[in-house]
Amino acid sequence: MKRKAEQELEERGKKQRMWWDDGNQWERGEMIGEGSYGSVFLAFWKKPLWELNLNDTPPAPVMAVKSAKLSDSESIQHEAGILSDFIGSPFVIQYLGEEITTIDDTGEEIFNLALEFAAGGTLDGLIQSYRGHGLPESDVRTYTRCILEGLVHIHNCDYVHCDLKPENILLVPSDTSTSGSSSFVAKIADFGLTKSTKDDMDGWRGTPRYTDPDALIDNVQKQCSDIWSLGAIVLEMLTGKPPWDVEPDSTLDDFLDMVAGEITPKIPTEISGLARDFLMKCLAVNSWERFTAQKLLLHQFVQEPQLSEPSHAKVKVLSSSLGSKMVPLASNQLKITAQTLPLFPEFSPHRVLRYQLDYRS
Repeated sequence: MKRKAEQELEERGKKQRMWWDDGNQWERGEMIGEGSYGSVFLAFWKKPLWELNLNDTPPAPVMAVKSAKLSDSESIQHEAGILSDFIGSPFVIQYLGEEITTIDDTGEEIFNLALEFAAGGTLDGLIQSYRGHGLPESDVRTYTRCILEGLVHIHNCDYVHCDLKPENILLVPSDTSTSGSSSFVAKIADFGLTKSTKDDMDGWRGTPRYTDPDALIDNVQKQCSDIWSLGAIVLEMLTGKPPWDVEPDSTLDDFLDMVAGEITPKIPTEISGLARDFLMKCLAVNSWERFTAQKLLLHQFVQEPQLSEPSHAKVKVLSSSLGSKMVPLASNQLKITAQTLPLFPEFSPHRVLRYQLDYRS
């Protein structure tokens, strides 16, 4: 039986689909999430009206689309601009483009950000499924290395994520492991609060429970703050519990009072020595004593797992006419001939060599 919250989300999704139009090359599916930024929908490739094969199987979901009214889309547009700098990193959720659609009845414009769909859900969901127990340490090591690889890319591009937490780590299917079981790659997502290191570092943003206490107290957030957040995530993966025991309705002042005398979360004695040492490199009280993401990649804690390279499921795309408002999609209208394509192709005008394209004037 569905929980009340799930039923309410489904009902809101049905109502939203009634007035949030589809894009030029995709159609909107179920609403799978919502927040202060807007709503997230599954999106499907449109079937063409010509050259149909007689297979009536619904198209596979190929992406997630974040949508908000254009007038309220500043956060999503900010995220789109940042994600376009991370194209090519297999450990950051992939940016597929953006499009403005119009509501037929009112003429109101909707901003849509197309993203790689994470079939495995969130790291938070995975942790919750263990019901207060930690994940196997081998899995923690693998996911930690994925997050570190993504952080290295983000930090090398001179950004601070500012809101690393299990809810913002998505799980994407990887290659089938040698044992035949399916596995997932952890990818960093949700860049609505991300800032450039070239900007003023004053002020903090994000979720207090996963934010470096020093950043909260000093009101300065730098790349070393992301490292502290990583440590908090790793600790939660190992223990099944958040780094701080904070009531959901606690204020920031309540939180600061609680951590004032205990600036580092408690690390259980039962975790391995390697895990403990890794955590201490992340959660050091003095920010200058924390390891960088690049240096943490050399730590033995993340050296042992054999990490699968991310892969993409397959979907047959018969054709697609790309709209001129999709960025960075080529403004030319393209016809993609029937073939098997990656589920999340990067439709960049600079990366079309793998596809048979018939340009039409």
